Amino acid sequence: MKIGTGLMALVLTGALAGLPAYASPVQPLATDQAAYRKFIKEFRAVARSHGIPESLYDRAFRGLTANPEVIERNNRQPEFVLPPSHYMALVVTDTRVREGRRKLAEHAADLDAIERRYGVDRHVLVAIWGMETLYGTLRGKLNVIRSLSTLGYKGRRAKFGRNQLLAALKILKAGDITLDRMTGSWAGAMGHTQFIPTSYAAYAVDFTGDGRRDIWDTPQDALASTANYLRRNNWVSGRPWGHEVILPGRFDAGLAGRKHERAVRGWQRLGLRRPGGGALPYPDDRAYLYLPAGRDGPAFLLRRNFRSIMRYNPAHKYALAVGVLAHRLRGEGRTLAWPDGIGPIAEPERKELQRLLASRGYDIGEVDGIIGPKTRAAVRDYQRKRKRRVDGFPRPELLELLRADAAAGR
Repeated sequence: MKIGTGLMALVLTGALAGLPAYASPVQPLATDQAAYRKFIKEFRAVARSHGIPESLYDRAFRGLTANPEVIERNNRQPEFVLPPSHYMALVVTDTRVREGRRKLAEHAADLDAIERRYGVDRHVLVAIWGMETLYGTLRGKLNVIRSLSTLGYKGRRAKFGRNQLLAALKILKAGDITLDRMTGSWAGAMGHTQFIPTSYAAYAVDFTGDGRRDIWDTPQDALASTANYLRRNNWVSGRPWGHEVILPGRFDAGLAGRKHERAVRGWQRLGLRRPGGGALPYPDDRAYLYLPAGRDGPAFLLRRNFRSIMRYNPAHKYALAVGVLAHRLRGEGRTLAWPDGIGPIAEPERKELQRLLASRGYDIGEVDGIIGPKTRAAVRDYQRKRKRRVDGFPRPELLELLRADAAAGR
């Protein structure tokens, strides 16, 4: 959860589950470690003034050094910004749909109870779960105290790091999680649905009633906490997040954007319709038009609940991916038609591409169909060598080229 943290780069560089940013190894300078140790010593007084026992503080920082991976990711500008078509093809996959439907069935009773209590659509909750950690399989393994103190001791996110570090120490003091199990992302996002510590403090709930708000190992607590977050950020029960729409011919694309928000019935009068025909529901609700790829790409009417999802992560592409994935989980929606022709890549083809890259000596990690940092780095290198456009995106023609090279023994 990245509300108010300025961490949109986590989305744009792909730090979602199965799409993390690539971080090259770096070594911390001696001066970095000296400054880090000085920060830990000085921050002790801040922690003590907020009620953190010195024994807990000492235990939390025992043996820690500044994490070079956090330093590198914090300082590095995004390598490139994924176009919406690439982003959606990489994150709204058949894998996420299949696994999401399995989780909907597995947790049906819990989701029934969560919907009754918080009024948030279960498909949106499960979609966020899938986007953030691939349903809990990629929750982050970094020591949260180390990550946040590394952010906090210097750099452009020092204030964020210090605020989150203090909140993380308070979580340890409360006993919701033990120090060895408080793990997460390089920026301190934790658990099945990736709450930062201040959001955990504000919104996490003990849904199971065991006395702990365990978002790390208890999916029910994580899903209910996410529902509580959305509800308290203006989610309207029983209303959709939005819809894909078809624009009429010669439609004025200048009407897209928040400043042109109007009642849904006003959009209907302008000729907007659903892809399968039929009227748009709740015609008195207000919505604005979003054209992620311009006039010739897919179009969406976004309602109030879309803004609630954006409070969870303030990027249109992220919130749209959550909404589209939620529709797919419900058995609705269709394959989006993008002007550049980019579309979803089936899981068998993704795995084949990984196997072919591995056979050429690339370290792509596990052959799992997830286009993560190692696979994208290998794709970029292969594109460069074969004099193709270098963007790290596994297009079908790239797979054909790999097949041809393998057949020719090149």
